[in-house]
Amino acid sequence: MKFSTEELVEGIRLGNKRLIAKAITLVESKKSEHRLQAEDLLKKIMPLTGKSIRIGITGVPGAGKSTFIENFGRLAISNGKKVAVLAIDPSSAINKGSILGDKTRMEELAKEENAFIRPSPSSGFLGGVANTTFETMMICEAAGYDYILIETVGVGQSEVLVADITDVFLFLKIIGGGDELQGIKRGIMEMVDVIFINKVDADNLQKAKNTKLELKRALDFIPPKEKNWKIPVLLGSALNNEGLGEVFETINEFIHLKKKSNRFEEVRTLQAEKRFEYWVQEYILAMMKRDNSVEEAYLEHKKNASAMVSNPSTEAKLFVEKFLRDSRSEF
Repeated sequence: MKFSTEELVEGIRLGNKRLIAKAITLVESKKSEHRLQAEDLLKKIMPLTGKSIRIGITGVPGAGKSTFIENFGRLAISNGKKVAVLAIDPSSAINKGSILGDKTRMEELAKEENAFIRPSPSSGFLGGVANTTFETMMICEAAGYDYILIETVGVGQSEVLVADITDVFLFLKIIGGGDELQGIKRGIMEMVDVIFINKVDADNLQKAKNTKLELKRALDFIPPKEKNWKIPVLLGSALNNEGLGEVFETINEFIHLKKKSNRFEEVRTLQAEKRFEYWVQEYILAMMKRDNSVEEAYLEHKKNASAMVSNPSTEAKLFVEKFLRDSRSEF
């Protein structure tokens, strides 16, 4: 059944999970008619957005991200908040399908009335973030969710894309998980706002404390992302609900600091500008491919690049210059 834009807007406003899911499916669609309706929908819900706290959660596979999100979400709900989870599943490079799509995750959180969970395939998008995650987040904000948690695939360098659409970037670390201090990229350390060492128990407590000291020393050499904020390194176990209350309080303290210094809105403005730049590139490329002659030139230069006839960046430059030259000759 197809829903009108007005029906979807009203459903989102009323928190109807079925219509929220339909709206997200619409936004994720690549069909041209769906894109037009999605644009209209997003424009109409914009006045309802902007009131949520957006939290990006990253860490190596096995760091316990899903367990952390489930129990953190339940904690937030117990504090009277509504929680939306955008769990980005890695996509198969072969069939583009979601690898974890058939797997039921966060079962206890899913039972909560004030929780909404949406797994989305990354579709090969850099950083394990679906290219419509930002727009999906807007829908959840319009639906009145107080916290929006974005779980990433945890692929490394491209986590910058998560930091670019969230207010808080939380890094989950485990002891002996292959991500010891020397293995943590400086780039990720420069992006994080809070670090949580997960899966801490009596057997590895001392090792966790030593790792915490090492991390704190390393952070002393990294310029602070936010003035007057010293990145906290917290210990606990998401599985046993230990340390989550401290994480909850720390995140709220960080948001309060950003709002007090006017950095909260400033950063969100910059994030919106980056999304604008991303979609400009997407739409220009889509328009180019719609023109048969342009598509032929695109495929020719792409073939030259893939065959290493010349440098890929050179082929890209030649193609764009040709496209712009041909476009100007039409006027």
